[in-house]
Amino acid sequence: MNNFGSDDHAQQTPESEKLNLSTKIAFGAGDLGTAITAMIGISYLSPFLTDVAGLNPQLAGQTQLVGKVWDAVNDPMVGVLSDRTQSQQGRRYPWMIWGAIPFGVFFFLQWIVPHFSNNENANQWGLFWYYTAISILFNAFYTVVNLPYTALTAELTQDYDERTSLNSFRFSFSIGGSILALIIGLVISLIVPNNRNMQYLLLGAICGIISILPLYWCVWGTKNRAQAVAKQHPQIEQTTSIPLLQQIKIAFTNRPFLFVVGIYLCSWLAVQLTAGIIPYFVTSWMRLPQWHISLVLLAVQGTAMAMLFVWSGISRRYGKRAVYFMGMSLWMIAQSGLFFVQPGQIVLMYFLAVMAGFGVSTAYLIPWSMLPDVIELDELNTGQRREGIFYSFIVFVQKICLGLAVNLVLQQLGTAGYIKPTTEIPFPTQPDSVLEVIRFSIGPIPAFALIFGLVLAYFYPLTRELHAQIVLQLKERQNK
Repeated sequence: MNNFGSDDHAQQTPESEKLNLSTKIAFGAGDLGTAITAMIGISYLSPFLTDVAGLNPQLAGQTQLVGKVWDAVNDPMVGVLSDRTQSQQGRRYPWMIWGAIPFGVFFFLQWIVPHFSNNENANQWGLFWYYTAISILFNAFYTVVNLPYTALTAELTQDYDERTSLNSFRFSFSIGGSILALIIGLVISLIVPNNRNMQYLLLGAICGIISILPLYWCVWGTKNRAQAVAKQHPQIEQTTSIPLLQQIKIAFTNRPFLFVVGIYLCSWLAVQLTAGIIPYFVTSWMRLPQWHISLVLLAVQGTAMAMLFVWSGISRRYGKRAVYFMGMSLWMIAQSGLFFVQPGQIVLMYFLAVMAGFGVSTAYLIPWSMLPDVIELDELNTGQRREGIFYSFIVFVQKICLGLAVNLVLQQLGTAGYIKPTTEIPFPTQPDSVLEVIRFSIGPIPAFALIFGLVLAYFYPLTRELHAQIVLQLKERQNK
Protein backbone atom coordinates (compact mmCIF):
# COMPACT_ATOMS: atom_id res chain seq x y z
CA MET A 1 0.00 0.00 0.00
CA ASN A 2 2.99 2.27 0.07
CA ASN A 3 2.96 2.49 -3.75
CA PHE A 4 -0.16 4.59 -4.26
CA GLY A 5 1.42 7.35 -6.29
CA SER A 6 3.63 7.83 -9.31
CA ASP A 7 6.81 9.57 -10.36
CA ASP A 8 4.72 12.06 -12.36
CA HIS A 9 3.17 13.31 -9.16
CA ALA A 10 6.35 13.23 -7.14
CA GLN A 11 7.64 16.31 -8.94
CA GLN A 12 4.86 18.46 -7.56
CA THR A 13 5.92 20.63 -4.63
CA PRO A 14 3.89 22.85 -2.32
CA GLU A 15 6.14 25.86 -2.79
CA SER A 16 3.27 27.37 -4.70
CA GLU A 17 -0.19 26.83 -3.25
CA LYS A 18 -1.51 26.31 -6.81
CA LEU A 19 -2.51 22.71 -7.50
CA ASN A 20 -1.90 21.04 -10.83
CA LEU A 21 -4.78 19.71 -12.92
CA SER A 22 -4.10 16.01 -12.35
CA THR A 23 -4.20 16.46 -8.57
CA LYS A 24 -7.47 18.37 -8.75
CA ILE A 25 -9.03 15.72 -10.98
CA ALA A 26 -7.86 12.88 -8.72
CA PHE A 27 -9.17 14.70 -5.67
CA GLY A 28 -12.51 15.29 -7.36
CA ALA A 29 -12.78 11.59 -8.24
CA GLY A 30 -12.85 10.76 -4.53
CA ASP A 31 -16.40 12.06 -4.29
CA LEU A 32 -17.70 10.14 -7.32
CA GLY A 33 -18.57 6.84 -5.67
CA THR A 34 -20.15 8.33 -2.56
CA ALA A 35 -22.14 10.74 -4.74
CA ILE A 36 -23.50 7.85 -6.80
CA THR A 37 -24.66 5.94 -3.73
CA ALA A 38 -26.02 9.07 -2.04
CA MET A 39 -28.07 10.09 -5.09
CA ILE A 40 -29.46 6.58 -5.58
CA GLY A 41 -30.29 6.39 -1.89
CA ILE A 42 -32.04 9.73 -1.57
CA SER A 43 -33.89 9.42 -4.90
CA TYR A 44 -34.93 5.78 -4.94
CA LEU A 45 -34.62 4.17 -1.50
CA SER A 46 -37.90 5.50 -0.10
CA PRO A 47 -40.06 4.39 -3.07
CA PHE A 48 -38.15 1.08 -3.11
CA LEU A 49 -38.94 0.44 0.55
CA THR A 50 -42.60 1.47 0.32
CA ASP A 51 -43.54 0.27 -3.17
CA VAL A 52 -41.26 -2.77 -3.82
CA ALA A 53 -40.12 -4.16 -0.45
CA GLY A 54 -43.62 -3.46 0.90
CA LEU A 55 -42.74 -1.63 4.13
CA ASN A 56 -45.43 0.72 5.33
CA PRO A 57 -44.30 4.37 5.08
CA GLN A 58 -43.92 4.85 8.83
CA LEU A 59 -41.53 1.88 9.21
CA ALA A 60 -39.70 2.88 6.01
CA GLY A 61 -39.10 6.33 7.51
CA GLN A 62 -38.00 4.94 10.84
CA THR A 63 -35.48 2.48 9.38
CA GLN A 64 -33.78 5.30 7.47
CA LEU A 65 -33.86 7.59 10.50
CA VAL A 66 -32.25 4.95 12.76
CA GLY A 67 -29.51 4.33 10.20
CA LYS A 68 -28.79 8.02 9.75
CA VAL A 69 -28.79 8.80 13.48
CA TRP A 70 -26.24 6.04 14.11
CA ASP A 71 -24.31 7.18 11.07
CA ALA A 72 -24.24 10.72 12.41
CA VAL A 73 -23.08 9.49 15.80
CA ASN A 74 -20.10 7.65 14.32
CA ASP A 75 -18.99 10.69 12.27
CA PRO A 76 -17.24 12.47 15.18
CA MET A 77 -15.71 9.11 16.20
CA VAL A 78 -14.17 8.56 12.76
CA GLY A 79 -13.19 12.23 12.57
CA VAL A 80 -11.26 12.09 15.85
CA LEU A 81 -9.72 8.70 15.03
CA SER A 82 -8.54 9.89 11.62
CA ASP A 83 -7.05 13.01 13.24
CA ARG A 84 -5.08 10.66 15.52
CA THR A 85 -4.12 8.06 12.89
CA GLN A 86 -0.38 7.57 12.32
CA SER A 87 0.61 5.78 9.12
CA GLN A 88 3.09 5.93 6.29
CA GLN A 89 0.12 6.82 4.08
CA GLY A 90 -0.81 9.75 6.33
CA ARG A 91 -3.82 10.24 8.57
CA ARG A 92 -6.64 9.91 6.00
CA TYR A 93 -5.65 7.40 3.34
CA PRO A 94 -5.71 4.11 5.32
CA TRP A 95 -9.40 4.66 6.05
CA MET A 96 -10.19 5.13 2.36
CA ILE A 97 -8.09 2.15 1.24
CA TRP A 98 -9.59 -0.39 3.66
CA GLY A 99 -13.16 0.91 3.71
CA ALA A 100 -13.82 1.08 -0.05
CA ILE A 101 -14.86 -2.53 -0.74
CA PRO A 102 -17.20 -3.01 2.29
CA PHE A 103 -18.74 0.35 1.35
CA GLY A 104 -19.76 -1.00 -2.08
CA VAL A 105 -20.92 -4.40 -0.77
CA PHE A 106 -23.28 -3.03 1.88
CA PHE A 107 -24.72 -0.53 -0.60
CA PHE A 108 -25.78 -3.44 -2.84
CA LEU A 109 -27.35 -5.36 0.07
CA GLN A 110 -29.84 -2.51 0.59
CA TRP A 111 -31.62 -3.48 -2.64
CA ILE A 112 -32.38 -7.12 -1.83
CA VAL A 113 -35.95 -7.99 -0.74
CA PRO A 114 -35.82 -10.86 1.78
CA HIS A 115 -38.94 -12.74 2.86
CA PHE A 116 -39.26 -13.61 6.55
CA SER A 117 -42.80 -14.85 7.20
CA ASN A 118 -46.22 -15.43 5.67
CA ASN A 119 -47.60 -13.34 8.50
CA GLU A 120 -47.79 -9.77 7.22
CA ASN A 121 -47.03 -8.14 10.56
CA ALA A 122 -44.06 -10.45 11.27
CA ASN A 123 -42.72 -9.90 7.75
CA GLN A 124 -42.99 -6.13 8.20
CA TRP A 125 -40.80 -6.23 11.31
CA GLY A 126 -38.37 -8.69 9.70
CA LEU A 127 -37.94 -6.28 6.78
CA PHE A 128 -37.60 -3.36 9.18
CA TRP A 129 -34.74 -4.97 11.13
CA TYR A 130 -33.00 -6.22 7.98
CA TYR A 131 -32.97 -2.80 6.32
CA THR A 132 -32.07 -1.09 9.60
CA ALA A 133 -29.03 -3.36 10.10
CA ILE A 134 -27.87 -2.93 6.49
CA SER A 135 -28.43 0.83 6.72
CA ILE A 136 -26.27 1.04 9.86
CA LEU A 137 -23.45 -0.96 8.25
CA PHE A 138 -23.56 0.83 4.91
CA ASN A 139 -23.62 4.27 6.47
CA ALA A 140 -20.77 3.34 8.81
CA PHE A 141 -18.52 2.47 5.86
CA TYR A 142 -19.76 5.54 3.98
CA THR A 143 -18.35 7.56 6.88
CA VAL A 144 -15.11 5.53 6.92
CA VAL A 145 -14.31 6.47 3.31
CA ASN A 146 -15.99 9.84 2.92
CA LEU A 147 -15.10 11.74 6.06
CA PRO A 148 -11.31 11.31 5.78
CA TYR A 149 -11.65 12.20 2.09
CA THR A 150 -13.43 15.49 2.81
CA ALA A 151 -10.78 16.39 5.39
CA LEU A 152 -8.14 16.28 2.63
CA THR A 153 -9.34 19.65 1.28
CA ALA A 154 -7.54 21.61 3.97
CA GLU A 155 -4.44 19.39 3.69
CA LEU A 156 -3.80 19.85 -0.05
CA THR A 157 -3.63 23.67 -0.13
CA GLN A 158 -3.91 26.65 2.19
CA ASP A 159 -4.85 29.09 -0.57
CA TYR A 160 -8.29 30.73 -0.15
CA ASP A 161 -9.26 30.69 -3.84
CA GLU A 162 -7.57 27.37 -4.63
CA ARG A 163 -9.84 25.72 -2.11
CA THR A 164 -12.88 27.04 -3.95
CA SER A 165 -11.34 25.70 -7.19
CA LEU A 166 -10.57 22.36 -5.55
CA ASN A 167 -14.16 22.08 -4.37
CA SER A 168 -15.34 22.92 -7.88
CA PHE A 169 -13.56 19.79 -9.12
CA ARG A 170 -14.87 17.79 -6.19
CA PHE A 171 -18.44 18.75 -6.80
CA SER A 172 -18.12 18.38 -10.56
CA PHE A 173 -17.41 14.72 -9.87
CA SER A 174 -20.05 14.67 -7.14
CA ILE A 175 -22.76 16.04 -9.37
CA GLY A 176 -21.36 14.05 -12.30
CA GLY A 177 -21.71 10.91 -10.19
CA SER A 178 -25.28 11.90 -9.34
CA ILE A 179 -26.01 12.39 -13.04
CA LEU A 180 -24.40 9.06 -13.95
CA ALA A 181 -26.48 7.32 -11.28
CA LEU A 182 -29.68 8.88 -12.60
CA ILE A 183 -28.81 7.95 -16.19
CA ILE A 184 -28.17 4.35 -15.11
CA GLY A 185 -31.52 4.38 -13.31
CA LEU A 186 -33.27 5.80 -16.38
CA VAL A 187 -31.70 3.24 -18.76
CA ILE A 188 -32.57 0.33 -16.45
CA SER A 189 -36.18 1.51 -16.12
CA LEU A 190 -36.49 1.61 -19.91
CA ILE A 191 -34.78 -1.77 -20.47
CA VAL A 192 -36.68 -3.55 -17.67
CA PRO A 193 -39.96 -1.57 -17.64
CA ASN A 194 -42.28 -4.04 -15.89
CA ASN A 195 -40.15 -5.51 -13.08
CA ARG A 196 -39.36 -2.90 -10.44
CA ASN A 197 -37.71 -5.45 -8.15
CA MET A 198 -35.20 -6.33 -10.88
CA GLN A 199 -34.73 -2.63 -11.70
CA TYR A 200 -33.58 -1.82 -8.19
CA LEU A 201 -31.45 -4.98 -7.91
CA LEU A 202 -29.56 -4.10 -11.10
CA LEU A 203 -29.26 -0.48 -10.00
CA GLY A 204 -27.74 -1.51 -6.67
CA ALA A 205 -25.31 -4.00 -8.22
CA ILE A 206 -24.03 -1.70 -10.98
CA CYS A 207 -23.69 1.38 -8.78
CA GLY A 208 -22.15 -0.62 -5.94
CA ILE A 209 -19.36 -1.85 -8.21
CA ILE A 210 -18.54 1.48 -9.87
CA SER A 211 -18.60 3.36 -6.54
CA ILE A 212 -15.47 1.58 -5.26
CA LEU A 213 -12.81 2.29 -7.89
CA PRO A 214 -12.73 6.16 -7.79
CA LEU A 215 -11.69 6.04 -4.13
CA TYR A 216 -8.45 4.30 -5.10
CA TRP A 217 -7.94 6.80 -7.93
CA CYS A 218 -8.14 9.62 -5.37
CA VAL A 219 -5.58 7.93 -3.09
CA TRP A 220 -3.19 7.31 -5.97
CA GLY A 221 -3.52 10.80 -7.44
CA THR A 222 -3.30 12.99 -4.32
CA LYS A 223 -1.12 11.18 -1.80
CA ASN A 224 2.21 12.56 -2.99
CA ARG A 225 0.85 16.11 -2.96
CA ALA A 226 -0.47 15.65 0.58
CA GLN A 227 2.86 14.26 1.74
CA ALA A 228 4.77 17.14 0.14
CA VAL A 229 2.51 19.70 1.82
CA ALA A 230 2.91 17.89 5.14
CA LYS A 231 6.70 18.17 4.88
CA GLN A 232 6.48 21.92 4.35
CA HIS A 233 3.72 22.35 6.92
CA PRO A 234 4.42 19.60 9.48
CA GLN A 235 1.63 20.83 11.74
CA ILE A 236 -0.86 19.36 9.23
CA GLU A 237 0.09 15.76 10.07
CA GLN A 238 0.44 16.28 13.80
CA THR A 239 -2.03 14.14 15.70
CA THR A 240 -4.34 16.02 18.02
CA SER A 241 -3.81 15.68 21.74
CA ILE A 242 -6.89 17.55 22.97
CA PRO A 243 -9.53 15.25 24.58
CA LEU A 244 -12.69 14.66 22.53
CA LEU A 245 -15.14 16.55 24.76
CA GLN A 246 -12.81 19.52 24.92
CA GLN A 247 -12.44 19.40 21.11
CA ILE A 248 -16.23 19.52 20.74
CA LYS A 249 -16.42 22.45 23.14
CA ILE A 250 -13.71 24.35 21.25
CA ALA A 251 -15.38 23.64 17.90
CA PHE A 252 -18.68 25.04 19.10
CA THR A 253 -17.10 28.18 20.50
CA ASN A 254 -15.77 28.90 17.00
CA ARG A 255 -18.39 31.45 15.87
CA PRO A 256 -17.77 31.26 12.09
CA PHE A 257 -18.02 27.46 12.31
CA LEU A 258 -21.50 27.72 13.80
CA PHE A 259 -22.54 29.92 10.89
CA VAL A 260 -21.17 27.40 8.38
CA VAL A 261 -23.04 24.59 10.15
CA GLY A 262 -26.27 26.59 10.00
CA ILE A 263 -25.81 27.54 6.33
CA TYR A 264 -25.05 23.93 5.42
CA LEU A 265 -27.97 22.64 7.49
CA CYS A 266 -30.48 24.91 5.76
CA SER A 267 -29.12 24.28 2.26
CA TRP A 268 -28.98 20.52 2.55
CA LEU A 269 -32.30 20.19 4.33
CA ALA A 270 -33.80 21.80 1.22
CA VAL A 271 -31.75 19.61 -1.15
CA GLN A 272 -32.60 16.35 0.55
CA LEU A 273 -36.23 17.10 1.28
CA THR A 274 -36.79 18.04 -2.37
CA ALA A 275 -34.90 15.03 -3.77
CA GLY A 276 -36.77 12.69 -1.44
CA ILE A 277 -40.24 13.95 -2.43
CA ILE A 278 -39.65 14.28 -6.21
CA PRO A 279 -40.49 10.59 -6.96
CA TYR A 280 -43.86 11.01 -5.25
CA PHE A 281 -44.41 14.48 -6.77
CA VAL A 282 -43.80 13.22 -10.32
CA THR A 283 -45.90 10.06 -10.11
CA SER A 284 -48.66 10.94 -7.62
CA TRP A 285 -49.19 14.67 -8.28
CA MET A 286 -48.06 15.16 -11.89
CA ARG A 287 -49.34 11.68 -12.89
CA LEU A 288 -46.30 11.02 -15.09
CA PRO A 289 -44.51 7.71 -15.87
CA GLN A 290 -41.67 6.68 -13.55
CA TRP A 291 -38.90 7.57 -16.03
CA HIS A 292 -39.74 11.26 -15.59
CA ILE A 293 -38.33 10.99 -12.04
CA SER A 294 -34.83 10.48 -13.40
CA LEU A 295 -35.27 13.25 -15.98
CA VAL A 296 -36.41 15.81 -13.40
CA LEU A 297 -33.49 14.95 -11.13
CA LEU A 298 -31.16 15.10 -14.15
CA ALA A 299 -32.43 18.59 -14.95
CA VAL A 300 -31.53 19.73 -11.42
CA GLN A 301 -28.17 17.98 -11.20
CA GLY A 302 -27.12 18.77 -14.79
CA THR A 303 -27.71 22.47 -14.24
CA ALA A 304 -25.92 22.35 -10.89
CA MET A 305 -22.87 20.75 -12.49
CA ALA A 306 -22.80 23.23 -15.39
CA MET A 307 -22.92 26.15 -12.94
CA LEU A 308 -20.16 25.00 -10.57
CA PHE A 309 -17.27 26.63 -12.42
CA VAL A 310 -19.40 29.68 -13.24
CA TRP A 311 -20.12 30.21 -9.55
CA SER A 312 -16.45 29.54 -8.71
CA GLY A 313 -15.39 32.32 -11.09
CA ILE A 314 -18.00 34.72 -9.71
CA SER A 315 -16.82 33.85 -6.18
CA ARG A 316 -13.28 34.97 -7.02
CA ARG A 317 -14.63 38.36 -8.03
CA TYR A 318 -17.43 38.99 -5.56
CA GLY A 319 -16.82 36.54 -2.69
CA LYS A 320 -18.48 33.40 -1.39
CA ARG A 321 -21.31 35.11 0.44
CA ALA A 322 -22.46 37.03 -2.66
CA VAL A 323 -22.53 33.84 -4.72
CA TYR A 324 -24.61 32.11 -2.07
CA PHE A 325 -27.13 34.96 -2.15
CA MET A 326 -27.43 34.79 -5.94
CA GLY A 327 -27.95 31.04 -6.06
CA MET A 328 -30.34 30.83 -3.12
CA SER A 329 -32.57 33.58 -4.51
CA LEU A 330 -33.13 31.68 -7.75
CA TRP A 331 -33.65 28.45 -5.84
CA MET A 332 -36.33 29.94 -3.57
CA ILE A 333 -38.29 31.13 -6.60
CA ALA A 334 -38.10 27.64 -8.08
CA GLN A 335 -39.21 25.87 -4.91
CA SER A 336 -42.11 28.24 -4.43
CA GLY A 337 -43.13 27.78 -8.07
CA LEU A 338 -43.24 23.98 -7.77
CA PHE A 339 -45.95 24.32 -5.13
CA PHE A 340 -48.24 25.95 -7.71
CA VAL A 341 -47.43 23.66 -10.68
CA GLN A 342 -50.51 21.76 -11.86
CA PRO A 343 -50.73 18.33 -13.55
CA GLY A 344 -50.18 18.85 -17.26
CA GLN A 345 -47.73 21.76 -16.84
CA ILE A 346 -44.77 19.54 -17.69
CA VAL A 347 -42.65 22.22 -19.41
CA LEU A 348 -43.04 24.55 -16.41
CA MET A 349 -42.05 21.72 -14.06
CA TYR A 350 -38.81 21.13 -15.99
CA PHE A 351 -38.09 24.88 -16.21
CA LEU A 352 -38.35 25.20 -12.43
CA ALA A 353 -36.16 22.10 -11.99
CA VAL A 354 -33.44 23.80 -14.07
CA MET A 355 -33.81 27.00 -12.05
CA ALA A 356 -33.47 25.03 -8.81
CA GLY A 357 -30.19 23.60 -10.16
CA PHE A 358 -28.64 27.10 -10.09
CA GLY A 359 -29.14 27.19 -6.33
CA VAL A 360 -28.28 23.56 -5.66
CA SER A 361 -24.89 24.27 -7.25
CA THR A 362 -24.11 26.91 -4.60
CA ALA A 363 -25.31 24.57 -1.85
CA TYR A 364 -22.61 22.13 -2.98
CA LEU A 365 -19.87 24.71 -3.45
CA ILE A 366 -20.06 27.49 -0.88
CA PRO A 367 -20.39 25.84 2.58
CA TRP A 368 -17.62 23.35 1.77
CA SER A 369 -15.40 26.21 0.56
CA MET A 370 -15.99 28.12 3.79
CA LEU A 371 -15.06 25.23 6.09
CA PRO A 372 -11.25 25.13 5.47
CA ASP A 373 -11.12 28.85 6.30
CA VAL A 374 -12.79 28.11 9.63
CA ILE A 375 -10.22 25.36 10.30
CA GLU A 376 -7.40 27.89 9.84
CA LEU A 377 -9.03 30.13 12.45
CA ASP A 378 -9.21 27.16 14.82
CA GLU A 379 -5.51 26.39 14.22
CA LEU A 380 -4.65 30.00 15.05
CA ASN A 381 -6.61 29.73 18.31
CA THR A 382 -5.54 26.24 19.42
CA GLY A 383 -2.22 25.59 17.67
CA GLN A 384 -3.49 22.25 16.30
CA ARG A 385 -4.90 21.03 12.97
CA ARG A 386 -8.24 19.34 13.58
CA GLU A 387 -9.85 18.92 10.16
CA GLY A 388 -11.43 15.61 11.12
CA ILE A 389 -13.51 16.93 14.00
CA PHE A 390 -14.83 19.89 11.97
CA TYR A 391 -15.61 17.87 8.86
CA SER A 392 -17.24 15.17 10.98
CA PHE A 393 -19.70 17.67 12.43
CA ILE A 394 -20.59 18.98 8.98
CA VAL A 395 -21.22 15.44 7.73
CA PHE A 396 -23.10 14.79 11.00
CA VAL A 397 -25.42 17.67 10.16
CA GLN A 398 -25.91 16.43 6.59
CA LYS A 399 -26.92 12.95 7.70
CA ILE A 400 -29.21 14.16 10.47
CA CYS A 401 -30.88 16.40 7.86
CA LEU A 402 -31.36 13.47 5.50
CA GLY A 403 -32.71 11.17 8.20
CA LEU A 404 -35.12 13.77 9.58
CA ALA A 405 -36.27 14.99 6.16
CA VAL A 406 -36.97 11.52 4.78
CA ASN A 407 -38.60 10.34 8.01
CA LEU A 408 -40.76 13.47 8.18
CA VAL A 409 -42.01 13.00 4.61
CA LEU A 410 -42.71 9.28 4.96
CA GLN A 411 -44.43 9.68 8.35
CA GLN A 412 -46.67 12.38 6.91
CA LEU A 413 -47.44 10.32 3.80
CA GLY A 414 -48.35 7.31 5.94
CA THR A 415 -50.54 9.35 8.29
CA ALA A 416 -52.27 11.01 5.33
CA GLY A 417 -53.22 7.61 3.89
CA TYR A 418 -50.66 6.95 1.13
CA ILE A 419 -51.83 4.16 -1.22
CA LYS A 420 -49.09 1.78 -2.37
CA PRO A 421 -48.84 1.09 -6.11
CA THR A 422 -49.61 -2.46 -7.24
CA THR A 423 -49.05 -4.41 -10.44
CA GLU A 424 -52.72 -3.95 -11.30
CA ILE A 425 -52.80 -0.24 -10.34
CA PRO A 426 -49.26 1.19 -10.81
CA PHE A 427 -50.49 4.81 -10.35
CA PRO A 428 -53.25 4.80 -7.73
CA THR A 429 -55.21 8.01 -7.20
CA GLN A 430 -53.96 9.39 -3.89
CA PRO A 431 -56.22 11.12 -1.33
CA ASP A 432 -56.14 14.93 -1.26
CA SER A 433 -54.39 14.78 2.14
CA VAL A 434 -51.46 12.87 0.58
CA LEU A 435 -51.23 15.31 -2.34
CA GLU A 436 -51.10 18.26 0.08
CA VAL A 437 -48.21 16.64 1.97
CA ILE A 438 -46.35 16.18 -1.32
CA ARG A 439 -46.90 19.78 -2.46
CA PHE A 440 -45.92 21.36 0.86
CA SER A 441 -42.81 19.13 1.05
CA ILE A 442 -41.61 20.33 -2.35
CA GLY A 443 -42.55 24.01 -1.95
CA PRO A 444 -42.96 26.03 1.27
CA ILE A 445 -40.91 23.84 3.63
CA PRO A 446 -37.65 23.88 1.57
CA ALA A 447 -38.19 27.57 0.73
CA PHE A 448 -38.41 28.46 4.43
CA ALA A 449 -35.15 26.60 5.14
CA LEU A 450 -33.43 28.54 2.34
CA ILE A 451 -34.61 31.89 3.73
CA PHE A 452 -33.10 31.06 7.12
CA GLY A 453 -29.85 30.05 5.39
CA LEU A 454 -29.72 33.45 3.66
CA VAL A 455 -30.04 35.23 7.01
CA LEU A 456 -27.08 33.24 8.38
CA ALA A 457 -24.99 33.91 5.25
CA TYR A 458 -25.65 37.64 5.59
CA PHE A 459 -24.11 37.68 9.08
CA TYR A 460 -21.26 35.23 8.32
CA PRO A 461 -18.19 36.96 9.84
CA LEU A 462 -15.18 35.36 8.07
CA THR A 463 -14.42 37.50 4.99
CA ARG A 464 -11.63 37.07 2.43
CA GLU A 465 -9.65 39.88 4.10
CA LEU A 466 -9.97 38.37 7.58
CA HIS A 467 -8.92 34.96 6.28
CA ALA A 468 -5.82 36.51 4.66
CA GLN A 469 -4.85 37.94 8.04
CA ILE A 470 -5.30 34.52 9.68
CA VAL A 471 -3.07 32.81 7.10
CA LEU A 472 -0.43 35.54 7.51
CA GLN A 473 -0.38 35.07 11.29
CA LEU A 474 -0.08 31.30 10.88
CA LYS A 475 2.90 31.70 8.54
CA GLU A 476 4.57 34.10 10.96
CA ARG A 477 4.09 31.57 13.76
CA GLN A 478 5.57 28.75 11.65
CA ASN A 479 8.63 30.85 10.77
CA LYS A 480 9.51 31.60 14.39
